[in-house]
Amino acid sequence: MVAVNLKRIVRHLMMTHWRVKAAFPPRILSAIEKAIRESHDAHVGQVRFVVEGALHSVALFDGLTARERAIDVFSLLRVWDTEHNNGVLIYVLLADRDVEIIADRGIHSRVSTAEWESICRLMEAHFRCREFELGTLRGLEKVTTLLRNLCKTPAHSDVEEYY
Repeated sequence: MVAVNLKRIVRHLMMTHWRVKAAFPPRILSAIEKAIRESHDAHVGQVRFVVEGALHSVALFDGLTARERAIDVFSLLRVWDTEHNNGVLIYVLLADRDVEIIADRGIHSRVSTAEWESICRLMEAHFRCREFELGTLRGLEKVTTLLRNLCKTPAHSDVEEYY
């Protein structure tokens, strides 16, 4: 267990701004933002996409998980603050190659954890092959399909990066 934690610590400490930009350069972020805008044409849900390179050292040494950090980011960005409780955060912790999806209560109550996990695992499989754009766009397609079946009118999009 200590070796796994040490490996994780090293991965996070070695994750530089340059590595994040290499995985998600402006061209890919623009494609993701465009896909989110198109997604919003089909539903009223609010989709947010956040890439974070690594955890800050305090959080890392405290053993904060990607899921816990995703919940923090969900709250910090106020993704929950929508009229119909239909915000969805797709959070990527690049150092861990971990994807978490956090949905507001209006969506969460209607989509199973298994469905969200399936999308996360799909994206992570692409990320392991360094297919960051393809993995993200495929994940967004799946989220859009779920939201299209639940919410029917357009909203807005945001793409965020944290280093």
